[in-house]
Amino acid sequence: MSDATASFIPLGAIIQSLYVAGTNIVLGFPSQKAYESHNACFFGETIGRVANRVKGAKIDSLNGGQSYTLAANNGPNNLHGGVVGWGKKVWDGPKPVGVREIPAFEGKSDKIDGGESVQFTLVSEDGDEGFPGKVEARVIYTVSKEKGEDGKEKVLLGIEYEAELLDGEVEETVINMTNHSYFNLTGGPSIEGTIITLATNQYLPVDQGGIPTSGPVPFPNPAVKAGNVPFTLGAVEPDIDDCFIVNEDASSVPIDTRSLPLKKNLSAFHPESKIHLEVYSTEPAFQFYTGKYIDIPAVDGVPARKPRSGFCLEPSRWVNACNVPEWKGQMLLKKGEKYGCKILYRAWKE
Repeated sequence: MSDATASFIPLGAIIQSLYVAGTNIVLGFPSQKAYESHNACFFGETIGRVANRVKGAKIDSLNGGQSYTLAANNGPNNLHGGVVGWGKKVWDGPKPVGVREIPAFEGKSDKIDGGESVQFTLVSEDGDEGFPGKVEARVIYTVSKEKGEDGKEKVLLGIEYEAELLDGEVEETVINMTNHSYFNLTGGPSIEGTIITLATNQYLPVDQGGIPTSGPVPFPNPAVKAGNVPFTLGAVEPDIDDCFIVNEDASSVPIDTRSLPLKKNLSAFHPESKIHLEVYSTEPAFQFYTGKYIDIPAVDGVPARKPRSGFCLEPSRWVNACNVPEWKGQMLLKKGEKYGCKILYRAWKE
C-alpha cells in the first residue's frame, strides 16, 4: 500500500502491519513462513467461517433439520472456523480494486476521500471443517488518511467482508467473519497503561467453555463499570475475554449489515506513545480480549510475545448464534443472499 501505512499477506488475508507515526500498532511476524509455524494466536487473521465458538462443535439444524459435526479445536467446541479455519488458508490476492471511499462513521457524517484498495478472495468447499455449502468469501482493505480539524493526520483502515453460497445442493449455511488483530499502541512488550473505553457494558455471560448461558446482562467486572467510561489496563487485570453487545435485539440483525451505520465499539489511548485508536463496525457485537493466553517465542528477529502483549477487538455476530433459534438469523446465509459487514480502524498520534 502507499507509503507502507499497512501491509497484508495472502495467508489468512492477514493484516501484517498498521503504522501510526512510525509505530506498528498490530502484532505480527515479518514473513508468511513465520505465521505458518507460530501463529497459534491468530495474529491479524481473517476469521471464518464462524468467528468465536460453536457449542459442541455442532450446528444443530440447517437445511431442513440436518445437523453438522464440525472440527472440535477448543475443548468440545469449534473455535474460529476449526483446525484450519479461513485464517489458516491462503487467499487469492492482494488484487488492486481501485480507489474506494471510507464511509461515514459515528461522529463524522461525511465520507472520506478514498484510498487505494485491495481484495482477497477465498473459495471454501462444501464440508470445509464440517461446515455445509460451497462459499466464496471476499475481504477488501482500504487505506486512507484524514486531516482532522485539530490538524492531526489520522490513519484509516477500512475492512469490508462479503460472502455468498455458490451453486450446489446446500440451500443455507452460517457465516460470521471478523479480523483478529492484536493491538499494542506503544510497540512495547505490554499493553499495561492503555486506557480503554468500550461502547457498552452489556455482554453475554458464558460457561467455562465460552458458550453463552443467556442473553445480554451488565458486565460484572467493576473495572469496566458502565459503557463509555474509561478504564486502564494493568499488568494482569482486568482480565477480559468476552462478547459485548451493541445491538440487544438479536432478531433484528440482518445477514448483511453493510447498510447499517458504522458505530464506535472501542476507543483506546496510551499516554506514553500518545497514540489513539478507535474501532467502528456495523456489527451487533464485539469480542474484547486482553491477551491472557499469548505465548509466542522469539522468531525472525522479533522478540517473544507474552501474555497481555496485545489486546483484540473483534466485531462480530453473537457467539453461538447459529444454535440459538432467536439469534440464528444474524448468521444464516441462504442461497441468493449475501453476507456482509464493515469494520473501520482509525488511529493517530497527538
